[in-house]
Amino acid sequence: MGVCCLSLEHLFSLWFNFFHQAGGFILAAGILAAGIYLTVKTGFIQLRYFPYVVRRTLLEFSLPRREVNQKSKYKGDLSPFQALTTALAATVGTGNLAGVATALTLGGPGAVFWMWLSAFFGMMLKFSEIVLAVTYRRFHRGGTISGGPMYALSYGLGVPWLGVVFAISGTLAAPGIGNLVQSHTVAHALNASLGISPLATGMMLALVTASVILGGIRRIGVFTSRLIPAMSLLYFVMALIILLTHHQMVPAALLTIFKDAFSGTSAAGGFAGASVYHAFRYGVTRGIFTNEAGLGSASIAHAAARTESPVKQGMWGMIEVFIDTHLLCTVTVLSLLVTGSWTTGLEGISMTIEAFNRGLPWQGGYVVTAGLVLFAFSSLISWSYYGEKCFEFIFPGGDLAYRYFWIILVVPGSLGGLRSVWAWADTMNVFMALTNLVAVLALSSTVSCLVRSYFKSKPPFCK
Repeated sequence: MGVCCLSLEHLFSLWFNFFHQAGGFILAAGILAAGIYLTVKTGFIQLRYFPYVVRRTLLEFSLPRREVNQKSKYKGDLSPFQALTTALAATVGTGNLAGVATALTLGGPGAVFWMWLSAFFGMMLKFSEIVLAVTYRRFHRGGTISGGPMYALSYGLGVPWLGVVFAISGTLAAPGIGNLVQSHTVAHALNASLGISPLATGMMLALVTASVILGGIRRIGVFTSRLIPAMSLLYFVMALIILLTHHQMVPAALLTIFKDAFSGTSAAGGFAGASVYHAFRYGVTRGIFTNEAGLGSASIAHAAARTESPVKQGMWGMIEVFIDTHLLCTVTVLSLLVTGSWTTGLEGISMTIEAFNRGLPWQGGYVVTAGLVLFAFSSLISWSYYGEKCFEFIFPGGDLAYRYFWIILVVPGSLGGLRSVWAWADTMNVFMALTNLVAVLALSSTVSCLVRSYFKSKPPFCK
């Protein structure tokens, strides 16, 4: 028995090491290739129409009156803006605060250029996921709505068993990446900064989680639409203050990013140096996995939106990637560079905290800690919906049972020590991404047809 358990743990350890050393990059490279293909096929719309996209999303729906009109005119559980914040709640977090620091540590400043580039193509990939999710979503009795890659695979591509594979993968991945990892992050942060025991944090977190997710997607949407904009804006402004007080160093930091992307980075301070390959590898990986483009998970939230067109909702996906990577990750990276914290030898979130402590006259590290806790908690909330919808696809009517399971899992997650479970979640993420890529690539003609119809103001006749 002991040998069996040891072997199982050893297998998990081998997979964990393989995924983070090679598998993650291979998958990210495949996702990047898919993003490039979709960008070319749809005519670079994230570049050609970006001002239009901003005008028809953030600027248009900043008027409360539009939200009211949208609610009465179209069917759905969320406003387009709530769908955006629900999806952002799952993506904005440790990747923005700690992931980019890791990219700097392993790939140097040049990694940032490749992160930006991969996110540019990721905008088109997420756009396509959402267009398909809205196109093939299904309405249920009681007024609820469901969509996502499992529906695109089943009803769009006509391969139900692949839809089931994605749903099973999402059901099994969500508790790991969306619950255990996030609750442990919150508990560890509060224990390190305030001395609160992980068990106490877990119990409080479970109660707060229950108060939100038991109300369903509408309550989740209201919660994220208030928390995410406020916390994102606070973090962005604090990072911007650092850049303004170090404005004379910003041009040099930007120059270093572009230069090192093609020449590599020499050793400096506590930084050991990095080649062009490492800059490319870790920049692409961070760029893809920070905004979750290619995973298909965000499209589950966007499918619940009250929207006039799949293409219109897909534009919110472009904005999601832009906010997550091109705005929040960028100000984090520049803060690390202008304060010099990237050469201190620190890693991950510790490097980001050091940058904010150096850049702000007061304890700026508390901003990072608060952001880490709140963003991790928001991810915990949003991923509960992703897992629930995947579970419900396999077991109709099982949504309430899944919510209670999710709440119970928060406490053991806060206690940590579940590395093998996280490795299992990584495995399931691979299956989610692979099946999702099958959907977006096989149905890419449908996406491009809907895009042409939308911008030519013609009724779509797309299969």
